[in-house]
Amino acid sequence: MAEGHTITIEQSDRHVRVVHGEQVLAESGRALVLRETGCPPRYYLPAEDVRFELLTPSDTHTYCPFKGTASYWSLPDAADLVWSYPEPKPEVAQIKDHLCFYEVEVS
Repeated sequence: MAEGHTITIEQSDRHVRVVHGEQVLAESGRALVLRETGCPPRYYLPAEDVRFELLTPSDTHTYCPFKGTASYWSLPDAADLVWSYPEPKPEVAQIKDHLCFYEVEVS
């Protein structure tokens, strides 16, 4: 990590639901919450709790010096809505096999 930059990951005790339009894309009681300096808390849901049949893999990849290379998925009306780190850096290994969405409902 760069000096002053921190990432913490912990098991969330909240229920996380992802809805786009009227479709439920994911729902989990097993999400991880990732808190990173300068970013809002992000919920990473286990792949088993995501409805992949609704998503299309994207050609987009981005690189984060703290987490690694991200892969993305899209909906017909929402490009790159979902991302994951298939091979995250060792410091954030817990997010492997988890996906993150831009907008979630938390209860």
